[in-house]
Amino acid sequence: MINIRSGEEIELIRESARMVAQSLDLAAELIGPGVTTGELDREIEDFIRSHGGTPEFKGFHGYPASICTSVNEEVVHGIPGKRVLEEESIVGIDIGVRKNGYVGDGARTFVLGEVPEEVLSLVGTTLDALLAGLEVVREGVHLSDVSNAIQRVAESRGYSVVRALAGHGVGAELHEPPEVPNYGPPGFGPILKAGMVLAIEPMINAGGPGVRTLEDGWTVVTADSRMSAHFEHTVAVSSEGADILTIA
Repeated sequence: MINIRSGEEIELIRESARMVAQSLDLAAELIGPGVTTGELDREIEDFIRSHGGTPEFKGFHGYPASICTSVNEEVVHGIPGKRVLEEESIVGIDIGVRKNGYVGDGARTFVLGEVPEEVLSLVGTTLDALLAGLEVVREGVHLSDVSNAIQRVAESRGYSVVRALAGHGVGAELHEPPEVPNYGPPGFGPILKAGMVLAIEPMINAGGPGVRTLEDGWTVVTADSRMSAHFEHTVAVSSEGADILTIA
């Protein structure tokens, strides 16, 4: 069952999603060489709690931190800690916030210092793929039309789409139906309806699409150790298109 949210519910989700965007803006201010991922986690948790929200990730299926910090070949779910960020790195920050009983979810990949052009291209392509998917979102289209738009951008530029992970519905819970893959042919899956709320999140690899999970049980890395990038927005479906909720 895919939830159809009322206008009032969407506004409550927007509040949480706005705090996600504000938290990511804070991450952009804090992040840099010499900063530890644990410091980012603490600062962002403090910000969320001081503004009336709670970090949705903390304790989710036992996850030990408030944000995910995924560096270089880490695709998603990197656990913050003592790791010191270095120049010539990319860092995916993924944040979930619960406020007033509803959840927002979003992610950005940040570039630290001078990186090779191919790394900038990977990050830019991942953002472009997300935007291409959002352009397709509107009442009456198939969910796989969104997935296909993301895949076409990534693969047309020589990158691969992670297939083992996907976006998802979001609202009263962090993960709700439907699953939102980042690949697939158009014209399949549920028909989007106004009031659906989706977390759309392409994860794009510089090399092959394969991934594996480290011994910590959380951190997902590329199988070939090449870099990966990740962007995510929470959006509400409308007859006019995607209402992007993760905007500060």
